[in-house]
Amino acid sequence: MEKKRGRPRNTEAKNAILNASYELLLETGFGAVTVEKIAEQAQVSKATIYKWWPNKAAVVMDGYLYAANARLPIPDTGSAKEDILIHAGTLAHFLTSREGKVITELIGEGQSDTGLAEAYRSRYFGPRREEARKLFERGIAQGELKQGLDIGSCIDLVYGPIFYRLLLTGGELSEDSVRDLVLLALQALEA
Repeated sequence: MEKKRGRPRNTEAKNAILNASYELLLETGFGAVTVEKIAEQAQVSKATIYKWWPNKAAVVMDGYLYAANARLPIPDTGSAKEDILIHAGTLAHFLTSREGKVITELIGEGQSDTGLAEAYRSRYFGPRREEARKLFERGIAQGELKQGLDIGSCIDLVYGPIFYRLLLTGGELSEDSVRDLVLLALQALEA
């Protein structure tokens, strides 16, 4: 039986587009990336890009996530509390890396670009919140965290200070400072 010829080209084209959008994002920043530049670097047409993505923001976010997701694994040490500490620490470490600093730029650009804001909320922050939600649910189920917690508020309590320091105060985000922040928040949530 013969394999379909179109599928590998679609996969190759998508990967080329995602790689091109990510490379351009790191090289030039979001504002300077255009669909034309992505198409040129990926050696595809603009129509090919628009076949899979509605706008520049969506393809740039997907390119970013394509490259970045491997850097943010979900821990499973057997202790939800320890997993939350590791998850928050890994996120903070990533956000202060060269690749992670792109998120701060995207958040800034998203203040005046609603398409970009929706893209990073749904494609980046939504999945990160879902990962955190599962860690908190595990903590409740294992008896490490209080029953009946509002998990959305717990996520804000634990991860919010990281973004506050990253985006507003410029405060320290070392491994120790993040651990201290998370432990302080978790003390209020422990069973």
